[in-house]
Amino acid sequence: MTQPVDPREGVDGFVVSSTVRLRLLIGYDGTDFSGWATQPGRRTVCETLETALATVLREPVRLTVAGRTDAGVHATGQVAHFDVPAAALDTRSIGGDPSRLVRRLAKLLPDDVRIKAVDAVSGDFDARFSALARRYEYRLTDAAWGPEPLSARRTADWPRPLDLTALNAASASLLGLNDFAAFCRFREGSTTIRELQEFSWRRDDEGVLVGRVVADAFCWSMVRSLVGAVAAVAEGRRDLDWCVGLLAERTRSAEVPVAQARGLALAEVYYPPPAEWAARNERTRDVRSATDLGGGCCGG
Repeated sequence: MTQPVDPREGVDGFVVSSTVRLRLLIGYDGTDFSGWATQPGRRTVCETLETALATVLREPVRLTVAGRTDAGVHATGQVAHFDVPAAALDTRSIGGDPSRLVRRLAKLLPDDVRIKAVDAVSGDFDARFSALARRYEYRLTDAAWGPEPLSARRTADWPRPLDLTALNAASASLLGLNDFAAFCRFREGSTTIRELQEFSWRRDDEGVLVGRVVADAFCWSMVRSLVGAVAAVAEGRRDLDWCVGLLAERTRSAEVPVAQARGLALAEVYYPPPAEWAARNERTRDVRSATDLGGGCCGG
């Protein structure tokens, strides 16, 4: 996409319409949403945000997101972008400063979703394709009584005690560039080859297991399946060889339990410097094949 054009510049006597690309930092409690993607007759994060933005800007808004989240999944660092005519920002309440949208939108949005930051970026930025990696956090308790009531909406429970050492050993065995088909729901035309860059666990002060999961991208249901697989090892029901062996499978495994949605949150999306956005977009759009397992990595 070309850079925004100054509306004062004319072409053959006509005024050229200017657009601005805005980047959003978003947080939400996914409990009462049917996921990110707009669905007829359902409450979704995307539709809620687009409606509020269109109300303030008086322009239709269509968001592009870094990663769609499923029903019940949360976010503290979701990223999206959209294009809007520059004139829509030239109002008394906004004054051409996109950051002022944060307070305006806080008055319109429900308590379980917030736009935390807004800034203008070049047309090369793409929330999805410019991303280098995504970081998820998973909160899991193995306490006999389940999650603490105050954090129950964002903490999953596991019915048996989990060994932290075994949990980390199983997680480490899955790192690297692999075909994660055993962990992913099938989606036509989508690759299941991903680079899992970090997967580790710690217990916080309340005894909750907090997982850190970083990959260049994730396929449908991947994180919750990864958590379910390593938890099966950590409870002693499966061994480490079983976990590693899943990487050799080329279809979704019925043996992998899927952890609860409520424990999962998209925490951060990583991007390269602005000068590298365009190149990253092109690289990410190259769909992976099995030959990628021989070395190197790319996005998407």
